Amino acid sequence: MAEITCPQQLAVNVKEPNIFICKGLVQFFRRHIVSYTHFDFSGENRVTCCVLRGGRRLKSDSVSSLQVLIERTLRYVPESSQDKIISDEDVFETLLKIFKALFINDFSRQAHILALFPEIKCKYLELLTVEQKRSKVNSGDHQSQPVFSPEEVLFSTLGFSVTRDRSSLVSAGTGVFVTKGFVPKGMVVSMYPGTVYRKHEPIFFQSLGNPFIFRCIDGVLIDGNDKGLSRSVYRSCSRRDQLGPFQMSDESWLTAALQNPLAVGQYVNNCSHEKAANVCYQEFDVPGYFPVELKQYLPNIVYSHDIESRPRCVVLVTLRDIKQGEELFSNYYTVVS
Repeated sequence: MAEITCPQQLAVNVKEPNIFICKGLVQFFRRHIVSYTHFDFSGENRVTCCVLRGGRRLKSDSVSSLQVLIERTLRYVPESSQDKIISDEDVFETLLKIFKALFINDFSRQAHILALFPEIKCKYLELLTVEQKRSKVNSGDHQSQPVFSPEEVLFSTLGFSVTRDRSSLVSAGTGVFVTKGFVPKGMVVSMYPGTVYRKHEPIFFQSLGNPFIFRCIDGVLIDGNDKGLSRSVYRSCSRRDQLGPFQMSDESWLTAALQNPLAVGQYVNNCSHEKAANVCYQEFDVPGYFPVELKQYLPNIVYSHDIESRPRCVVLVTLRDIKQGEELFSNYYTVVS
């Protein structure tokens, strides 16, 4: 019986065995796998067969080896309530903190909002005054408030900065690195940008040849591709949802000049046996009381305008302390029992 070399990472949603996130492995399954049984991690019902094109099957020992490899790289979620490294309140407070700092840093650009809404202006003028006093003490400059880059704001606010660069993995392309500072365990270190699709919404054409589609636990999909049709769809939805002077999402992640420096999560590479995961994905539904003036920094937009639901974000949370110069690695794949 013919054997075939298996990839080192695979994930199957046991509820929906035909739906899986397969970043870097899509071509393998299109070429080889026709059907397969689900994986049971209780040890009572192991996979026994994987049918390949041409009628070939994986030998049982190959399947056993495959399961061993799978268990090393899976994001296994027994219950959605257990898939929280940190609380939603902690995610909210972190995003609020960095978004406020970005808003104040770019205060002059917010004039169109501040002119129409004096209550918002009063709220941030107090914070701006504190920042100006701090800057004068630190720099001795009593002139106007300096404008820093978003990366500098991130570092001064959360104590670290991240950026895209060539990955340390061979042939992995772009990766994400901590370029400055120190990231403690349990910290939001990045966000996964993109258009948010519910289960019934059309994403077929956007998904063709697209390695940046992330599947959430509940089946919601996020298209993090910044090129082609995906790029056009995101921009169209973002401009559709603009509320007067208020932008409901951030478009800058589609460019090289990021307005939100955390919006690089789609470029975080999958872990390997040599490079263990140091971050994990965590879904976060933005609450209705999120400040409307800060939504301009959210790198996600819903595909359907008429859906009454809270905007979905996915953040990447550190699994351990991460030092300057380290690359971020995650687990791409989700299994829901």
